[in-house]
Amino acid sequence: MSIATHAGMGRFSTHPRMAFAARRLRRFILSLLALVTASFAMIQLVPGDPVRAALGPSAPPDLVEQTRAALGLDRPLADQYLSYLRGVFSGDLGTSIMSREPVSLVLEQRLPATVGLAAAALALTLAVGIPLGMAAGVLGRDGRRPGSDFTFTVVTGLFSALPEFLLAVGLVYGLAVSLQWFPVAGGTGPGAYVLPVLSLAVGPATVIARMMRIETRRALHEDYVRTARSKRLRGRVIYLKHVLPNVLTSTLTVSGLLLGGLIAGTVVVENVFAWPGIGGAIVTAITSKDYALVQGFVLVYGAAILAVNLLVDVAIAAIDPRSSILER
Repeated sequence: MSIATHAGMGRFSTHPRMAFAARRLRRFILSLLALVTASFAMIQLVPGDPVRAALGPSAPPDLVEQTRAALGLDRPLADQYLSYLRGVFSGDLGTSIMSREPVSLVLEQRLPATVGLAAAALALTLAVGIPLGMAAGVLGRDGRRPGSDFTFTVVTGLFSALPEFLLAVGLVYGLAVSLQWFPVAGGTGPGAYVLPVLSLAVGPATVIARMMRIETRRALHEDYVRTARSKRLRGRVIYLKHVLPNVLTSTLTVSGLLLGGLIAGTVVVENVFAWPGIGGAIVTAITSKDYALVQGFVLVYGAAILAVNLLVDVAIAAIDPRSSILER
């Protein structure tokens, strides 16, 4: 083998994670650019005049033209796109047609409530789904405990298929209205988070738990587990050190999609619980046809989903370095 070949392999083996990070960052930037372009095109594809639709048919023509000029919608399309790109990457997401407030100001006021809700739901989803699924896989391996395994399958299947809206309504009726353990809506303090977070996290947590159970059972029959057992290692060491890192790789790959859907689900849940986040503002903006505001909200939600998937990819590479080396 030549010296040049050895050198090339050395560079690749020395910096595989840097190459992986560069690939992922490039994909993230391209996806973000596509998202920005799609959000810009959204207001252009609205049938008719979006300003006239927002202001209503009785709005004076001079007010419509003045609003169009203020929003820059009277300029050529290419100029609008370049101006929108500059604005997005400088933090200027445009101006609301109805309130004439900057979209970034509305986001600044409402985004913390949504981020707090989504972060708590993400943490609960992973904290419950991963250990629950792994425990079910270990306890029910090789046909053991068929009754508990059947119960796990039925319960997780039911909750994974239950829409967030119905679950939220059920939680409100059962825990807030009937038992009065938590505020129905619009409460403050830690107790106000319980029902919205449960509504968002239960479905994804059960899906992750089902996947973890399957992957755990598959891993328990692998050679590396047999080798670990032959060394008489403790069960806790085998499951946490050998089984868990291997089952997390495939589970987290699909979990990125589930967690992205969880973020989008905040729109429905926030409206059920009158949460002061972006979800309620999105519905109000859609009903009032404030397309500039909807445009900003779509951009933020899309960027959040892309960021979650990027973090999941990084987490997979950290857990299983082979994924970053073998990927192209």
